[in-house]
Amino acid sequence: MDIRAIIMGVGFAVMWSSAFTSARIIVAHAPPVSALALRFFISGMLGVLIARALGQSWRLTPPQWRATIIFGICQNALYLGLNFVAMQTVEASLAAIIASTMPLLVALALWLFWGERPAPLAVLGLIAGVIGVAIIMGSRLSGGVDPYGLMLCIGGVIALTFATLMVRGATSGGNFLMVVGLQMLVGSAVLAVVALPTETLDITWSWSLIAAFAYTTLIPGLAATLVWFLLVERIGATRAATFHFLNPFLGVAVAAIFLSERMGMMDLIGVGVIMAGILAVQLSRQRKPAAAPAA
Repeated sequence: MDIRAIIMGVGFAVMWSSAFTSARIIVAHAPPVSALALRFFISGMLGVLIARALGQSWRLTPPQWRATIIFGICQNALYLGLNFVAMQTVEASLAAIIASTMPLLVALALWLFWGERPAPLAVLGLIAGVIGVAIIMGSRLSGGVDPYGLMLCIGGVIALTFATLMVRGATSGGNFLMVVGLQMLVGSAVLAVVALPTETLDITWSWSLIAAFAYTTLIPGLAATLVWFLLVERIGATRAATFHFLNPFLGVAVAAIFLSERMGMMDLIGVGVIMAGILAVQLSRQRKPAAAPAA
């Protein structure tokens, strides 16, 4: 792995992890579902327009359309929608930690439902991940975390795990940016259907809201996605996924810096254990490439 790939991987992890902090700022000033629907509409339109300017087509293959719809609903609408609602009462650092367990949940689901026997290193990683989550949850629950918001975050990462399992390899065939843009438009449409009857546009305008919304739309929304695809093209999906082990720490660190969220000793220990678990699972998959599950 060359230095450029390392810079891209770390940059992607920083952008992905920072999205929870900017989302926390947004939901403090605007209705969460409506704000997310608008964010996806803008990001999706920009993605489609850029894709067309690059010569990409919206005539996708059937697997790409399947990936577009599943990811649009499960990732953009459910995963992020549930997290945006949750972060009205749950800290950004906790939401980031829960979301970062997705690689562990994918590995566990492949073992339980697809019969993909994990390597011993992956089993150790899964055990470490469970222990790390238990450490953090014990610390946060004793500190009075909102159980409803916590359940929404858990539901969100389960939806993201399901989407990841259902569309593995389905985005191959080119038109990557077009697929991403259309996914966002699908998510925007679903969220708008939910927002219209359930929310009122009660917005407290501020420069922090404008900055957070612009940042979330352009950086985690478009830039992080583009960097991810470039990284995958450069070093492959399995090696690129190794950088996910940075997400728990970065999510907590960014929230502590910009939102002054607490970062206790038990949080740091739990984050370290989860990072080790994610890294172990990803390294085990590099040693023994996983077979694609049956559709």
